[in-house]
Amino acid sequence: MGHTGRPATGLLLHFHGFGFPSRGPLAGADGAVYSCGDAPFSGSLVSDGITPSKPIVGIAATPEGGYDEVTADGGVFAFGPGAVFHGPMGGQPLNRPMVGMAVSGDGYYEVAADGGVFSFGDASFAGSLGGRGVDDVVGLATSSPRGTSRPICDHRTPAGWQAVPMAPAPAPLPAVPEGSGGVLPPEFLFGVATAGFQVEGGFNGPGEPANNWATWERTGRVEPSGNAVGFWEHPEESLDRAAGLGCNSFRFSLEWARVEPREGQVDTGALERYGRIVDGCLERGMEPLVTLLHFTHPSWLGEEFWLRADSPDRYLDWVQLAVGALAGRVRHWVTLNEINVLAIGSWLLGVFPPGRHLAFGDHAVATDNLLTAHVVGYDAIHRARPDAVVTTNNGCASVYDLDRLLTDLLMARSLGVEREDLDRWIGDRRAGHAAAVPPPRGRGGTERLAREGLAALSPYGRRRGGARDRSPRRAVDAVYASAFERTLDTVGLDYYDPMVGRHLRAPGHRTSGGRSWLPASALWDDVSEPGGLARWLRTQQALSPGVPLWVVENGLCNRVRNGRSYPRLDGWDRSRYLRENLAATVAATDAGVPVAGYWHWSLVDNYEWGSYEPRFGLFGVDRHRGERGYRWMETDALGGDAAGTYRRIIAGLREGDRSVLDVAP
Repeated sequence: MGHTGRPATGLLLHFHGFGFPSRGPLAGADGAVYSCGDAPFSGSLVSDGITPSKPIVGIAATPEGGYDEVTADGGVFAFGPGAVFHGPMGGQPLNRPMVGMAVSGDGYYEVAADGGVFSFGDASFAGSLGGRGVDDVVGLATSSPRGTSRPICDHRTPAGWQAVPMAPAPAPLPAVPEGSGGVLPPEFLFGVATAGFQVEGGFNGPGEPANNWATWERTGRVEPSGNAVGFWEHPEESLDRAAGLGCNSFRFSLEWARVEPREGQVDTGALERYGRIVDGCLERGMEPLVTLLHFTHPSWLGEEFWLRADSPDRYLDWVQLAVGALAGRVRHWVTLNEINVLAIGSWLLGVFPPGRHLAFGDHAVATDNLLTAHVVGYDAIHRARPDAVVTTNNGCASVYDLDRLLTDLLMARSLGVEREDLDRWIGDRRAGHAAAVPPPRGRGGTERLAREGLAALSPYGRRRGGARDRSPRRAVDAVYASAFERTLDTVGLDYYDPMVGRHLRAPGHRTSGGRSWLPASALWDDVSEPGGLARWLRTQQALSPGVPLWVVENGLCNRVRNGRSYPRLDGWDRSRYLRENLAATVAATDAGVPVAGYWHWSLVDNYEWGSYEPRFGLFGVDRHRGERGYRWMETDALGGDAAGTYRRIIAGLREGDRSVLDVAP
């Protein structure tokens, strides 16, 4: 984030119920000592053993007794649910808890705990906030060009602190009256997301194309995928239903194993059929969002394919084949689905082939090759279609090294990071991310252990003594060698339950349909936290200024076992989930976050990577009836009208009717 050089808009924050932590007094970044009313500012962070790497422009205290800093480039944005601020902000009232502040080249933003964002014009900041031993005030100070202090607070109002603005605040966003236009931008993409292996059917059986799950299916390690929901034979069934919801985008994947079932042997008929599916989307008014690799690859490449040095080159061959056939009709692309989840599932958790556990070195190599594949794929797509919009979508994770690190590596060059400075920058980003994404309540110890352990094992960031890991950095080579400064056109994210600490559970814990003796939660026990989606979107915007965002996946799971559907333990259903998550998306766009699309996972219950028990569909599937061995249901697996809810939300938001997001009577 840039620093405009303009004077700061004034801001005073009132802390309720807890004092400022005694972790050391603060000094201004320019060495000046500031005061704000009765709040003294003196001393130095450095004297307390804390050396800021850049000017500190903000600070927030939490009841846990720590503080976090906000830096001019937006290194830290949020401060957790404990930091509660009240009072007028920049001349505009703030009537909800605020948890952070971020600075950008065209303004600064107050980040609220419930996902609201408040903008106050083109303010920039210098100096520092805070004061040791001050119970009721955190002040903002700025300095003159000569470094003399200039307090900009008003300590006279007994009912609360007032801001003394030095630049005018912009008018609040106007309400959108019903019928006057859409709540979201007219080009906003509403869609549903699917994946070939999960919906097509016809893999890994006798005479069928085989992918890297073939051995697991054939040996009984996982449930066979079978006919899935027959998308390959009957794609119009899914396309008609998606169009009937009002979707203007449909996400599906091309299955490499189907197009190239044997090395060097291309099934042109399969590629042409994918072309007809693209045409079917366009004929129904839906922009296809095509994923080139959704976790699977041909079995002849082997289960350990992504550890091979030639894997990015082999993937590039596939991209050139597929894009060469479809680029004229497809603008929106996902190169590889959830690089982070694929690497974690394959080499850390053992839930994807090859089923390795805690193989951290191989995980790093695979991640590096996958990121390299994204970059070469991005370049190839843009050579074939210069106006393409290309992304890779991470599964959201609260641990920096499992999620945001990958995006930062792809964006470092475009953010002005010199290659030799990459490790220092990654270290700063890691620290900022930790403050922006506080640990989940009740699971802080587990979360911190995961963050610290994975940071210590990461190939990126400084080690003690200034050394760094010598793991392969082919992805960095590719990023800095690319013809494109930024090899990511939009930040794609898949938002479910990102808090890593919540996924570790004691064996014997309650779950839908009984108890689980696994040490981790099941998909149907993921915590639903729509407010977290708004915060996540704002954080990603602050970390990637000026780059659009896509919610490529977002969905709710329940369990169906032996034909019996189990309700979720938390009582959530999909209609509520849709309303609240789309309300969070709207709140983010209202606040200026450039969210350009939302794809719900998924249109229909499908094969969830080894099992049909997890159900995510807007439409349920009865796998015990029907002439094909299954039949579509008109409700979801919980018996609700999730599809109808999504249809009404899409229509309402396009008409400017926000009431469609309200809780149903």
